[in-house]
Amino acid sequence: MSFHSVSIAPNAPRSPRLAWLFDLPLLLEIYVAINLAGLAGSVILTHSANHFSNPAEYIPLYFSADAPLLLLVAILAKQRWQSQDAWRDIGYLIGGLAVLVGLAGVVYHLHSTFFAGLTLHSVAYAAPFVSPLAYSSLGLLIILNRVIAVRSIQWARWVVLMAAGGFFGNFVLTLIDHARNGFLVKAEWIPILSGALAACVLLVPVVRIVSRRYLDLCLAVLGLQVLVGLIGFGLHMHMNSFAPGQSFFERTVNGAPPMAPLLFPDLVILALIGLCELAVHLPGDTTSLFDRLFHVSIPQAEA
Repeated sequence: MSFHSVSIAPNAPRSPRLAWLFDLPLLLEIYVAINLAGLAGSVILTHSANHFSNPAEYIPLYFSADAPLLLLVAILAKQRWQSQDAWRDIGYLIGGLAVLVGLAGVVYHLHSTFFAGLTLHSVAYAAPFVSPLAYSSLGLLIILNRVIAVRSIQWARWVVLMAAGGFFGNFVLTLIDHARNGFLVKAEWIPILSGALAACVLLVPVVRIVSRRYLDLCLAVLGLQVLVGLIGFGLHMHMNSFAPGQSFFERTVNGAPPMAPLLFPDLVILALIGLCELAVHLPGDTTSLFDRLFHVSIPQAEA
């Protein structure tokens, strides 16, 4: 199996230096590498609240520092050195470890106060048990990029499914996080409803063949997620200015998580990668807004 460039731009540049911009499986790997590195910041902020009291809390931090570099080596092995085996094996290693780190993190977080009473209070004030699943999700993306044939509707659907799962995770995380202050501000319900909407809308093309016009609905919903995420980031940063602490870092640790709202636009990127490939396999003409924005062209059927 090898990377194939999906036909999403009729006038795609012929220069090999720019070809990667139209290689969706490669963009997926870059997306995973950037997100693995970005999780380091989230781990630092979250675990600094208890000053990394347990040495095991450093594990995801070290993994986020090393895994993106190894994944970059895998990408170079495939793209520059033409080593399919190295790309595949390094990817399996990173993907498998990411899944294990995520599952171990869930167990560790649940072991805090969640099992103390199994009440809504214990769920709200326990360590965020859904957060470590971000590692498992990224690991699964690496694995599926090697197991499932690219340029296939199955690959596209799996990517969209992972994006839908991410939005559902956002729904759960936001619900638990905002429940801690009793939804003091009514606007705190917006990201909850928004995450649920995105998860439901993206789940439809995973389970059935949709029309090309349905991609326009997906595009509108994803645009809403970007807006919600950016506004949420601004509101979290504003609220952190009133949080306890002498420094900006202390106020950020003790206040609202600034990175959490950015998960919405982050997942939009993942969803668009899957939808761009999915669009190639859908029936109908190419007159939808999605087609015009991303210049999707349906390849001719092979004889």
